[in-house]
Amino acid sequence: MTPTASEPEPLLEFLAVMRRLRAECPWKREQTHRSLARYLLEETHETLEAIDTGDATGDWDHLREELGDLLLQVYFHAVVAEEAGEFTIDDVARGITEKMHRRNPHVFGPPTDGPPLDAAAVDEVWQAIKEQDKPRSGLADGLPDTLPALLYATKVLERSESTSVAIRLRPAAEEDTSGRRRIGDRLLALVAEAVDEGIDAEQALRDAVRRLD
Repeated sequence: MTPTASEPEPLLEFLAVMRRLRAECPWKREQTHRSLARYLLEETHETLEAIDTGDATGDWDHLREELGDLLLQVYFHAVVAEEAGEFTIDDVARGITEKMHRRNPHVFGPPTDGPPLDAAAVDEVWQAIKEQDKPRSGLADGLPDTLPALLYATKVLERSESTSVAIRLRPAAEEDTSGRRRIGDRLLALVAEAVDEGIDAEQALRDAVRRLD
């Protein structure tokens, strides 16, 4: 819904709210990027849970609320950065807008001959441009260590396919007495199977656990 002339623009109003809270609330005034990190992680997980709930029930009000909490974290960090002269929320928006233009030439670039790209081809273009933007020195380069293990494995295996780097998934040897290594190899093989079938291994496991209820 577009705000009327008498109504404030919602995002600008929220920015003003966060600036005032930062100035007048003692707790919010003390926060830093580091101290806020845990809340960003918590809100991200709560947003993921809201997606699962909405998918199961068709009620997306919970997701709307959690996206608001996640937006709060984005604006909170932006206001902290603004005060320190690091960047502003406008800089954040400009940066992601420029990235979307650059990485989606099929939408924002000049018209080209030939049939429109399908989803797989679009992803290939995205990954190629991303590699130009941020060249990697290895399969795990740039992947946060804090990613869940299944998602971490998925990203590495997807990169191995896109860069034609072979990863040998060694079957666990019968004489291997290391239970952790054996289980790890089996889990990695399952993730590889999911990647081959285009299945999100992380979400598949979450769904399986929920079916235990």
